[in-house]
Amino acid sequence: MRSLVGASTLMPGLLSQLLAEDGNDPLAPKQPHFTAKASRVIFIFSNGGVSHMDTFDHKPELFKADGKMTGVGGGLSNQQRVLLKPGWQFRPGGQCGTLVSDLFPHLRELMDDICVIRSMKGDDNEHYNATLGLHTGSFFFSRPSIGSWISYGLGTTNSNLPSFVALAPQMPYAGTQIFNNDFLPAYHQGVRVIGGKQPVANLDRRTQQKGLQEMELEFADLLNNRHLRSRAGDSNLAARIRSFETAFHMQTEARDIFAIDQESDATLSLYGLKRGQTEGFGWQCLVARRMAERGVRFIELVDGSSSDNWDQHADMAEHAKHAKNIDQPVAGLLRDLNQRGMLQDTLVVWTTEFGRTPGVDGTKGRGHHSACFSSWMAGGGVKGGHVHGSTDEIGATVAEGKVHVHDFHATILHLLGFDHEKLTYRHGGRDFRLTDVFGNVVGELIA
Repeated sequence: MRSLVGASTLMPGLLSQLLAEDGNDPLAPKQPHFTAKASRVIFIFSNGGVSHMDTFDHKPELFKADGKMTGVGGGLSNQQRVLLKPGWQFRPGGQCGTLVSDLFPHLRELMDDICVIRSMKGDDNEHYNATLGLHTGSFFFSRPSIGSWISYGLGTTNSNLPSFVALAPQMPYAGTQIFNNDFLPAYHQGVRVIGGKQPVANLDRRTQQKGLQEMELEFADLLNNRHLRSRAGDSNLAARIRSFETAFHMQTEARDIFAIDQESDATLSLYGLKRGQTEGFGWQCLVARRMAERGVRFIELVDGSSSDNWDQHADMAEHAKHAKNIDQPVAGLLRDLNQRGMLQDTLVVWTTEFGRTPGVDGTKGRGHHSACFSSWMAGGGVKGGHVHGSTDEIGATVAEGKVHVHDFHATILHLLGFDHEKLTYRHGGRDFRLTDVFGNVVGELIA
């Protein structure tokens, strides 16, 4: 077999050249439509529906109206219930004075770098649909994830790593749909990283004989590329073959990413990590920074699972546990990116699938509420120290500056240099895009 492979002109490492010549390499670096403010995204998703009026949307009238008035409540925001006051006090953060609750004391210190959106709106009160819509722009049908769209639009500057990674120890509502490529070329699917001693499955060679593995891959490369040459223009096939080469290089490159013991004690402490720790949200945040440094375009951090998350129907006090889990790590990520000069071209996004009702669900909880919720962005060209939009006095509806999920996506793409109406892919006889036929860039968020 060695002699056969040795005669091949398609050894590992040359596939990129072949694909570039054929115009089929879906991960070749690409220029956006106009000059971008951000070159990569770290997308933090808190699963379950974080209460806006208990975190980033101060509602003094809701404190006063506790138990005295009724408003939208119930499990699915479809009943009139007694209002429930927020469980935490709000205090000003940074020089800008943006009010943030005591659930996020570390993040509150960094509000000068953060743009809070208090007027988000979705289209569905069910976890699965809302999570799907937040990630794909479609609330009811499978579509490519935002990370896949960005991978498709920008390609990668590091062919040894995936362009899209999901740091997801547990699966959220909507499962693998959050990092699915759907009809986009196969390589744009997100690679899941779970943490622990084996963050990526099957990273170890099946044989310790490096030469034997290389011969096997070279032989497979020869056959695969013969197959590709007879099917010119098949980008899905090209992407599949390219994924084999990237998987091979990840055996060394990915190990370096996960070697966080290379970091100083001061850096580890920023994220609330102990030396030797290989899991937890602090680990996810630090690994995200190391991936961003190495050219990964889109990194999603999943906070919580479909069974352990922010969905507090019974007792809002449980929000404290989930907030403590992410507050210091996310603040540490922002500080670390800033210290390294990376925050200016790294767009950090935090969001959840919907908010919660001002009216009670049960006795001490809140129901699902997609009519309004809060998200925030930092770095990557956004206006730090700014608050956009508002809700009514009890946090039941958007009062001004509505930012629909489609507008949210359009703005993220704009910061990356894309006209969201022009980033399209032909499938099934029509041109698809992340924002479907909707979406407006929210210029007020941009510095």
